[in-house]
Parts: sequence; C-alpha cells; structure tokens
Amino acid sequence: MSQWLVLTIAMAAVCGVVLAITVLKQRRIGADDDPSETPDVIEYMTMMVGVVYAIVLGLAIAGVWEARSAAEDTVRTEAQALHEVSTRVAAYPPPVRDRIRSDVDAYVGYIIHKEWPVMTEQQRLTQRGTDLLAKVRSDVIGYHPRNDYEGQSYQPLVDQVGVADDARNNRADAAGSTLPGVVWFGLIAGAAVTIGLIFTLQIRRSARELLMAALFSALIAFLLFLVWDFDAPFSRAISTGSGAFTDLFPHV
Repeated sequence: MSQWLVLTIAMAAVCGVVLAITVLKQRRIGADDDPSETPDVIEYMTMMVGVVYAIVLGLAIAGVWEARSAAEDTVRTEAQALHEVSTRVAAYPPPVRDRIRSDVDAYVGYIIHKEWPVMTEQQRLTQRGTDLLAKVRSDVIGYHPRNDYEGQSYQPLVDQVGVADDARNNRADAAGSTLPGVVWFGLIAGAAVTIGLIFTLQIRRSARELLMAALFSALIAFLLFLVWDFDAPFSRAISTGSGAFTDLFPHV
C-alpha cells in the first residue's frame, strides 16, 4: 500500500474520530448547557499545551529534516570522492589505471543496483559493498609510484578513498531511524492530548466549528507523517536516492 494512501486514510480516520466524538458529545449535552461557562483557566491551559506541542513538533521536524539533508550530503560526498579517484588515476600506467577504474565501477554498480534496495528495505549496508570498497583501497595503496608525476597523484588518491570510506560509514549511520522511541512516545501522546483538549472548549455542531476541529486534527496527523517519513532518509516516501552516483557514473 502506498504511504501517501496510508497518510490519507490516517488523516481521514483522525478527522472521523474527532467529528464522531464531537457529535456524540453534543447529543448528551442538555438544553440548558451554556458554553460561555468554560473556565478561563481551561482556555489558558489549552493554549499553552498547544504552543508547547507546536514547539516540540517543530523541533522534531527540523531535526529529521537536518538529518535528511546530511544524508544527501553524505551520498554526494561518497559519489564525488569515487569520481575523483577515477579521474586522478589517469596519471597511472594503463593496466593499473584500468584496474582501479574497473573496481570503482564495480563498487558503484553494486551500490546502485544491489545495496541501495537492501538499505531501503532493511536499513543497513551489506558486507559485499564493504569488501568492494576495500578492494579499491587496496588497489590504490598497493601501487608504488615510479616517478614524481605519479607520486603527486598518489596521496590525493589515498585521501579520496578515505573520504569515500568515511562517507560510507556515515551513510550506514543514517540508514536507520534517527529519533529514539521515547521521542515518538512524546509526539504521539502530545498529539492525543492536544486534540483531546478540543473537547474541553465545548465546541458545538456548527459547520464552522466542526470544520476547524477536523482541519486541526488532520494537520497534526500530516505533521506527524512528515516527521515519520523524514526520520529514515533512505527508506520512505520522500527518500534520498542514488542520483549522485548515477549522475557521476552514467556508464555504470
């Protein structure tokens, strides 16, 4: 089932629950009930809870968005470092140059076609990808430059392989969820409390009040979906793709 369909169903369900409770609650209210008798302290508490939850929810969205942006930067850094290796190795003899480029292409091809689906579905990297990158590192470090021209390219190549390896480790760290379970408990409990406080204000069955209650609950559900989606940068609907690799290695 599409995650956007799940979001639509969840928002509709939240709206339906809120409206149903509102209508049922209204039917049980006597004719002599006066909504103007709502204590001012309840209105104040409702406002403060809403403000506090909005701050917490905003911080959660900002945090997962920053994590997603960092994941995109990590992918670009890894792809660019490998591209630099393929380019700078032109100073080496043809057999060495071709072997290194072939190993880089093998690693990139495996990342795009094999490891990326595993990372998306299981939120982890593969040992095969680690071994292929280790082979690239071994090829680069194992060659001994024969002259100054090759020597000038040796250390930059070693550095770029190190950058790619570090970016791969960062990509492994970003493959899973970034928010701990206790934060999710707070977000969901806060949403329940915030929506539940709607009923303390004695809203009526007027079209305007029902519409505002439904829109408010749908907004909370949508924002929680955004946090959940951004929480795993590589795994969900708005995910970070392997476009950086395919752009720099179109032949793979």
